[in-house]
Amino acid sequence: MSAVNITNVTVLDNPASFLTPFQFEISYECVTPLKDDLEWKLIYVGSAEDETYDQLLESVLVGPVNVGNYRFVLQADPPDPSKIREEDIIGVTLREEPPPKVLIDKVQRNILSDKPRVTKFPINFHPENGGSGEQSPSLDQQPTETDVDGEQPSDLPTNPSDEQVS
Repeated sequence: MSAVNITNVTVLDNPASFLTPFQFEISYECVTPLKDDLEWKLIYVGSAEDETYDQLLESVLVGPVNVGNYRFVLQADPPDPSKIREEDIIGVTLREEPPPKVLIDKVQRNILSDKPRVTKFPINFHPENGGSGEQSPSLDQQPTETDVDGEQPSDLPTNPSDEQVS
């Protein structure tokens, strides 16, 4: 049974310019009081093939967290375009006729919030009940990815330049 369940994520200001800060309204429920604050991270995946291009945009602690429903807005500056390979900024969107130089101030982002993919990670919120808290998942506790309906995703988006909420 999960101690924390994300109940909704609303993408604010979408679509927007690539250089506009991200804003997500996150709603969640806590079914058991937590001893520690919750850490929320927003990571921009700069390349599907190489995680060295990932950028941590924001990390916040929220707490104390008792039993109940919660909501907050997570805001973060946009990713640093100089840390993204130029071919990954646009992706396959303009593969047929790529521009000679990407004008980042002209690029629009559209987060596909109507087709989210949810990845669930097992977290031991009560390490005193067994485990160290920094528990590494066993084979039956690997992260699982589903779409919003709980189905396993059948394929990747056809437009990688569209960002997805995960």
